Amino acid sequence: MPTTDNLPPYELLEDGFSISTDPARLDLDVIHGYLTRSYWAAGRSREQVARSLAHSLCFGLYHGRSIQIGLARVITDFTTFAYLCDVFVLEKYQGHSLGTWLISAVADHPDLRGLRRFMLATRDAHGLYAKFGFTPISDTEKWMEIVRTAPPVPM
Repeated sequence: MPTTDNLPPYELLEDGFSISTDPARLDLDVIHGYLTRSYWAAGRSREQVARSLAHSLCFGLYHGRSIQIGLARVITDFTTFAYLCDVFVLEKYQGHSLGTWLISAVADHPDLRGLRRFMLATRDAHGLYAKFGFTPISDTEKWMEIVRTAPPVPM
């Protein structure tokens, strides 16, 4: 049974870029640096980012094989449900279809195919995700949430 601890790394190479699920390749400085500038994760501490990465299936996007330029994080049970989050491509690399390639890698991952429900939330990238079959929630009456304000960020 797959878990984030026992999956072999999933690797793709294309035109001088790579995608990998190898957690050892993730660059916490790059990831935390971007997320703290994002609308969805501003204020998330370095420790919170590190912990979230450790408990997720992470798809690192790299220029070459070592310079991290993007991320897609998947929270999943590998059987029925997944939540896609913390997707980004560094500004310098945007506009070259790398985000599309990254989401394609997530969608094509063998341990994520066939899940009953794959969800995400986005403010402005609906067109990108629609290419992969994501649609607005059809029955919002079923869904509930708890939204907590984040604890203060230590200075």
